[in-house]
Amino acid sequence: MGRDGGTDRNGKETAQRGLWRLMLKLPAIRGKLQILAAKSRSLNELFEAYEEASLALERLMRLPGDEHCPMVAEYETICAEIESDIIQYVLEHRSDVSGRGEDSR
Repeated sequence: MGRDGGTDRNGKETAQRGLWRLMLKLPAIRGKLQILAAKSRSLNELFEAYEEASLALERLMRLPGDEHCPMVAEYETICAEIESDIIQYVLEHRSDVSGRGEDSR
C-alpha cells in the first residue's frame, strides 16, 4: 500500500463519516445530500472538515473545567458554518437532485 493511497483512503473515510454525521444533523436534506455527495467530489472536503471539527468539538467538550469554553465556542461556530455551507450548496444545486421521478405518482 503506497503512502498516497493510504492518505487518500483515510481522507475518503473521514469524508464519509462527515457525510453520515451531516445526514444525521440535517435530516431535512438527507436524501438530497446523499445524491449530491455521489455526484460531486467538491463536497468531500467539506465533509472531511466537518468530521474533523466535530471530533475536535467532542474531545473539547469531554475535558473537565471551563478553561476550554472559548475553544468549544469556536468549534461550535466552525461546525455551524460548515453546516450552513452545505445547506447553501444543496440549495444552489437543487436542479442536480430533482427532475426525474419527483413528480411520479
